[in-house]
Amino acid sequence: MIQNRIKEYRAKYGLKQEELAALVGVRRETIGNLEKGRYNPSLVLAWNIAKVFHVTIEDIFTVE
Repeated sequence: MIQNRIKEYRAKYGLKQEELAALVGVRRETIGNLEKGRYNPSLVLAWNIAKVFHVTIEDIFTVE
């Protein structure tokens, strides 16, 4: 299972779900589902999210 720290990074950067979604080109619901662990991101989406926060994919996503 893939765990993530998207919500934590959003809070740190002061972004709402819809703002992050717009930056990475997905719907707000996708970000919500990622945060709740209901959806695993594609590699491209994971890369784009990491780029928004200026970190590596591994800083946000971990496999357990």
